[in-house]
Amino acid sequence: MTFIANTLPYIQIILSIVLVAAILLQQSSSGVGGALGGGDGGGLYSTRRGFEKFLFILTIVVSIIFVASSFAAIFIN
Repeated sequence: MTFIANTLPYIQIILSIVLVAAILLQQSSSGVGGALGGGDGGGLYSTRRGFEKFLFILTIVVSIIFVASSFAAIFIN
């Protein structure tokens, strides 16, 4: 149990770095106008394919693992 308690902070640091990188690498279809409330048509919809889909799924999986490790850290300590 002490091994898990000692390594969990390092696992969380690695997960947080991967999560931030995965979020920042994702492309955003909205420009500055969309961020400030302006509309840019918004009728286009594109399917995620290839690396974009992998990055999307990776972000979801890593975020779930990060939340689970955070709850584990709460209950272990």
